[in-house]
Amino acid sequence: MLEENKEMLSLDEMGEVKADFKYLLDELDKSSYIDQNLYLDYDVKRGLRDANGKGVLTGLTEVSDVVAYDLVDGDQIPCDGRLYYQGINVIDLVRGLENRRYGYEEVTFLLIFGRLPRKDELEKLIRINEQLQDLGARFVRDVVMKASNGNIMNALQRCVLTLYTYDDNPDSVAINDVLRQSLELINKIPLIAVYSYHSYLHFRRDEALVIRNPKKGLSLSENILQMLRPDGSFTELEAKVLDIALIVHADHGGGNNSTFTTHVVTSSGTDTYSSVAASIGSLKGPKHGGANLKVQEMFDNLFENISDLENEDEIETYLNRILDKEVFDGAGLIYGMGHAVYTLSDPREVILKDYARRLAEEKGLTKEFQFYDRVERIAGKLIMKRKNVHKAVSANVDFYSGFVYGMLGIPKELFTPLFAIARISGWSAHRLEELRNSSKIIRPAYKYVGHHVPYQSIEER
Repeated sequence: MLEENKEMLSLDEMGEVKADFKYLLDELDKSSYIDQNLYLDYDVKRGLRDANGKGVLTGLTEVSDVVAYDLVDGDQIPCDGRLYYQGINVIDLVRGLENRRYGYEEVTFLLIFGRLPRKDELEKLIRINEQLQDLGARFVRDVVMKASNGNIMNALQRCVLTLYTYDDNPDSVAINDVLRQSLELINKIPLIAVYSYHSYLHFRRDEALVIRNPKKGLSLSENILQMLRPDGSFTELEAKVLDIALIVHADHGGGNNSTFTTHVVTSSGTDTYSSVAASIGSLKGPKHGGANLKVQEMFDNLFENISDLENEDEIETYLNRILDKEVFDGAGLIYGMGHAVYTLSDPREVILKDYARRLAEEKGLTKEFQFYDRVERIAGKLIMKRKNVHKAVSANVDFYSGFVYGMLGIPKELFTPLFAIARISGWSAHRLEELRNSSKIIRPAYKYVGHHVPYQSIEER
């Protein structure tokens, strides 16, 4: 029987076994590392990429397309990047919203149903959304506010998995159930993220607890801002910029790490909640969704160490020191520059940069925006020179996203969760596509390169 009021201890607090753990750690360190040359010998596509960095073809999708090259007379010619949702250029989608207010909801319809909605269809989806934007007081109290911490991505995973127990048919992979579950999560994850942040502020930082319900008639971006801010107020441009950020993060082909995770986990036949939790875990990684935090940390460092934000020589000198691993985090990387697929430009960055400029003008932060622009331009040239390549090195979507979130007053704890809030529509579309079009579990091969040895009894070891 468990002892009442006994706290769970970590290894660091168990003095008598710390030495035992240290022994095991040393033994692990002695274990053999795979000879890196073997990867070349067996032509292993590390990271599921070929020698040129291009992704290995592992599936088919109609949800979205990422284009970095034009095919001219059989040759691949680098081009300005293009991103298509169900065949429609995202830049055209954003332009189509120029004289309207918000578009994330119809992009959700587009990704899942394969076409843009008619006005009456969009109204149907919005009515469903408004009914699903509710967690219930008991869930907020007993789940969201329990075991609060500053990493909201972990809170998202925990709460999403707990929603499984609130579903009458959680294991069903029938399309009607998966569509219902997907719409539930699209509308509940934003609430979970914002409420988890408020819970963290209250229980970990001793601040007042503010829980505001979403309002009917508001878009997702408007509701995020009104639920997040103490006074619930926001400008139309603020909500518009957040809406655009959600749109450009909604999907990015089937091969990005978290979406590929969606396909892999879905192919096993598991439930929607497990699939989404796994994709959230992928997105949390600093090499994926967490990259915008590294960009923001880098710019905090730049602002602290560059005295004249307009002096391009000073900027170049400091960026060179970052590349030389002398300053910042010692990694030798200028975060937010370059992309695994795009060549001349990342269309998401192009869109977000334009809205970052507009918001900076409204906020009186034009000088800061111009500094970002200088760093982007100088960094691209420096990286090309260092790598001795002629291929353009352009900024990716993470370069400006942190700046935009900062201007919106969104705390760093919610940077990556916002990515998840946006991407859940894409994950849902890909999960439905996988269920409807594939019958095999995804199972790539790993070559065994160890040695077979005879068994020894414990007395002989």
